[in-house]
Amino acid sequence: MENEMIKYLSKHIDLTDKLTNVIVESTIIKSFKKGTILLREGELSNKSYFVFKGCIRSYMLKDGEDRTIEFYTEEQPVSPLSYETGVPSTHYLECIEDTVVSLSTAKHEKEMFQKYPTLESVCRVIGEVMMSNYQEAFIDYKMMTPEERYTNLIKTRQNLIQRVPQYQLASYLGIKPESLSRIRKRLKQK
Repeated sequence: MENEMIKYLSKHIDLTDKLTNVIVESTIIKSFKKGTILLREGELSNKSYFVFKGCIRSYMLKDGEDRTIEFYTEEQPVSPLSYETGVPSTHYLECIEDTVVSLSTAKHEKEMFQKYPTLESVCRVIGEVMMSNYQEAFIDYKMMTPEERYTNLIKTRQNLIQRVPQYQLASYLGIKPESLSRIRKRLKQK
């Protein structure tokens, strides 16, 4: 799995042999079973994750209703807000498939960044790309109809359609499961 991390980082930076070895040696790989809750509302998170295999769902409970915020799949980092701020989490993180991740702590990252400033630079670049992608997704979400959101999801994250339960997809799209069923039916008829 460490090779997956090297492949991912290599997309953003030329890694020296020394840095590659350090990353491989310091990478902590952890497996979680489907249904594992990694973070609960009100808890502080001292861990961030990089998904090698599987799917992690971020969600909130609002008025007793489960609302999906995001799905994290292969080659996606998961850094809870409380990881950076020390503020209790407002959401949950749940493995909705058997999941394999690289696990990191703020202390470990700080040590690595001090020893290897290049690694800090690449993580900053990756963070900026992620932020840009989230801003685009937010704009799309605000400007698109539910049907357009679903069509866009098919184009951009097709793998989620087969991997995620319909009620979670509906929540992610900001609609009820019945509405998603109607949208799917309409699109099939076209």
